[in-house]
Amino acid sequence: MTDARGAESVTKTYDLIVIGAGPVGENVADYATKRGLSTVIVESELVGGECSYWACTPSKAILRPVLARDSALRVEGAKESITAPIDSAAVLRRRDSFVHDWSDQGQVDWLDSAGIDLVRGHGRITGVKKVTVTAPDGSEIELEARAAVTIATGSAALLPDIPGLLDVDPWTSREATGAKEVPASLAIIGGGVVAAEMATAYTGLGSEVTLIVRGTLLEKMEPFAGELVAEQLEKSGATLKSGSSPTSARRGDDGLVVLEFDDGSTVTAAEVLVATGRTPRTEDLGLGSIGLTNGDWLQVDDTLLVTAPTNDDEKWLYATGDVNHRALLTHQGKYQARAAGEVIAARAQGRPVDDAPWGLHVATADAEAVPQVTFTDPEVASIGHTEKTATDAGYPVRVVDYDIGSVAGAALQADGYAGKARLIVDTDRDVILGATFVGQDVADLLHSATIAVVGEVPLRRLWHAVPSYPTISEIWLRLLETYGRPES
Repeated sequence: MTDARGAESVTKTYDLIVIGAGPVGENVADYATKRGLSTVIVESELVGGECSYWACTPSKAILRPVLARDSALRVEGAKESITAPIDSAAVLRRRDSFVHDWSDQGQVDWLDSAGIDLVRGHGRITGVKKVTVTAPDGSEIELEARAAVTIATGSAALLPDIPGLLDVDPWTSREATGAKEVPASLAIIGGGVVAAEMATAYTGLGSEVTLIVRGTLLEKMEPFAGELVAEQLEKSGATLKSGSSPTSARRGDDGLVVLEFDDGSTVTAAEVLVATGRTPRTEDLGLGSIGLTNGDWLQVDDTLLVTAPTNDDEKWLYATGDVNHRALLTHQGKYQARAAGEVIAARAQGRPVDDAPWGLHVATADAEAVPQVTFTDPEVASIGHTEKTATDAGYPVRVVDYDIGSVAGAALQADGYAGKARLIVDTDRDVILGATFVGQDVADLLHSATIAVVGEVPLRRLWHAVPSYPTISEIWLRLLETYGRPES
C-alpha cells in the first residue's frame, strides 16, 4: 500500500490503539500498558490535550489570581494593602508557565517513560481494528490492533447558527484561555460553566463584560447557584443580558463587534466569546467505514464499549471521555479511561472483566454521582442530583438548606461571607442523593460530599464524621442538625 505521496506506507501492530492523547487517552493507554498490553497513542495536536492547554489548566490559572485578590478584599486588614488593580499581563504570564508555552515535550517524555508509543498525525479508522494516520508531512502510517481501538478525541466548541458570526472571528474557549492580551470589552454568549467562569475571569482582569444568557445562568444546577453567581458578577461590574437572543453579528469599521438581538437591542464589544455548548470531535474519524455516523456522539455501555453497529460483533471499539457524552468533565473522562484500560486488558488476556482490582463498570460515578466545581465568584461545588433531577427520577426527597455564612469557619474566612448549602436526601433510605455548596472556597468541601453520595453513607453514620472547628466544614453538622437525627 502507498501513502498520499506515492511512497510505501508503514504498518505497525499493537494490542491497543488510542486515538487522542489528552488526559483521557493517556489514562486508557497507561492502564492498559500497566496490564501488559503494547499500546500506541495517536495525536494530531498537543500531547496532553484540550484540558492541559486550552481548558481546565489555563482557565484556572487565569481565574486563581482574580479569585485570590477578591478573597483578600473580603478580609479586614488585608484589603487595605491592596492598592493597585490586578496585573493582567502577569496573570497571562503565569498562565503561560502552566501550559509550558504550549509545548508538550514534558508529556511526550512521560509517554516514553510509561512505555507508550506516540504517532503524530490525524488518525482515521479504516476498518475493523485498523487506523490510518496521516502525518503532518502527508505520509501515512497504517496501525492495526490485536485487541482494541479506543476513541478519546474529546469535544469542540459548538458555534450557533447566527448570521455573520463566523465573519467576526468569534472566540471560543480556546481563544479565551489562550489570549495574549485582555480586550477592553468582551461579549459572552452562553450561560453555562465556561461562560460563567470566563465572565468572572475577564471582569476581574479589567474587561467590560456583557454576559448574554438566553435562559438562566447555570440552569442545570440548583437555582440559587446561578442567582448568587449572577449577583456577584453584577457587583463586580459585569452586565447580564437575558431574555433575548442574538440574531446577527458584524464587525464595524472601528473593529468592534456589533451583536443585534431579537428585541431590537444591540451589544458592542471588542471581542465576542461563544460558549453555547460542545460538539463531538468525530467528524473526520472514518466512522462510516465501520457502520457508524461521522460527527455523532458515540454511545457506549458501562464498560465503555461502543454499542452501535460496527460491521463486526467482536468487542474491539471503545469510546472514552467527552466523545461518549456521558459526563463532559476531565475527571470523569479519566475515571472512564481507567476502567476502559482495565477492561481492554482483561478481555485481551481472556480474563473476566470483573476480576480487576477496583471494578470496571462506570455507572457508579457518571450516572447519578458526578462531582463538579465551577470556579466562579462565588464557587459552585456540586455532586449528584439537584432537587429537580431527583424528583424527576422518582426519588422521595427532602431538601435541606443552610446559610454557609452563619458557620463560624466561614465568618472567619471572609467578612460578610455569603453562601448557601443544600442536601438532597432520599427519605426512604436516609442517604444523600446530591449536594450543592455555593460560596467562597467551597471547592474543598466537595470530596466529602462525593464520598457520602457514592458510598451511600447513611445519615446516622455521618453524625459520627465530626467536622473540625473552626472550618467551613462545620456546615456538615448544621445540615445534619437541620435534617434531624434519623432513628438508629
